[in-house]
Amino acid sequence: MYFSTMMDLNSKDIQLQYEGFLNSPLLWKSDVVFGLKQFEIPLTKPTIFEGGIQKKLRLGKRVERFVENELKNHKSISILAKNYQIQNKKTTVGELDFILQKNHSPIHLEVIYKFYLYDDTFGNSEIEHWIGPNRNDNLVKKLTKLKEKQLPLLFNIHTETLLEKLKLKASEITQFVYFKAQLFTPISHKKDNFQFINNECIIGFYVRKNELNQLSNCKFFIPSKVNWLQNIQTHTKWLSFEIFSTKIISILENKTSPLCWLKQPNGETQKFFVVWW
Repeated sequence: MYFSTMMDLNSKDIQLQYEGFLNSPLLWKSDVVFGLKQFEIPLTKPTIFEGGIQKKLRLGKRVERFVENELKNHKSISILAKNYQIQNKKTTVGELDFILQKNHSPIHLEVIYKFYLYDDTFGNSEIEHWIGPNRNDNLVKKLTKLKEKQLPLLFNIHTETLLEKLKLKASEITQFVYFKAQLFTPISHKKDNFQFINNECIIGFYVRKNELNQLSNCKFFIPSKVNWLQNIQTHTKWLSFEIFSTKIISILENKTSPLCWLKQPNGETQKFFVVWW
C-alpha cells in the first residue's frame, strides 16, 4: 500500500505500534508479584487503533492511549476516568491511569510498558537484575513505586473528590496493574528459564560495542523510540554493518542505548540493544 502524505505515514506507524503493543506479553501471568496482580484483557478483533496521536507524544502516554483503545473493544468494560490528576490546591499529588467498571465491579488500573535488560552484576537476585537500557531504571524500583506510591494514591484524601463524583468508595475498588514488557538477555549467555517473569517477554539480546563484530554478516535498522513497540518490519531500508557501526558509535557517545533490528543472512530477524555501558 502506498501512503502519499506524512499524516498517512504517521497513521501507518501508529497502527504498527498498536499491533506491537497488543502482541507484547504481560511481564507475569497468574502469579502475584510484589503483591501486584495483573489485569488480563482478552485479545479482540478487529485490532484497529481508532483516533490520532500527536507525533511527539512520548512512549508511556502513547501506551495509555493504546490501552484505552483496547479497553473500549470490550462491552463488559467501561472507562469511568482516565489520566486523572489528583490535586492538592495547586500541587499535583499524582495521577490515576484508569478507573474502570468491569461487569459492574469497579477497578483501579495502572498501566506500565517497559524495556528491561538482564544484568547479573546489578542487584542480588533474579528480579533485581532486570534494568533499563541506560541503567537509570530497574524492575524492582518500578514495582516498589507502584506498590508504595501509585496504587496507594487511590486512598489519598485528595482522591475523594473524584470517587464522590463517580459514587464509589476506595474500599470497594479492586486494584490491578497492566504491566507489559520486552526483555533482552546478554548475547554471551542467553537464558530463557527465569523463575519470576514470563519468559515469553524475552524477545532479543543486547551487546556492548566490543561485541558488535559478532554481527558483522548481518544487516540492521535503527527505529525511532516510539517505534520500539513495533514488530520488526522486514520491508525496510536495511543498513550494512559498516554504516550501522558508524551510526551506533555516534549514539553511544551520548550514553544512549538504542534498540535495533537485525536481519541475518538467512532472513531471520531479531530485536537487540547496543548498550553504552
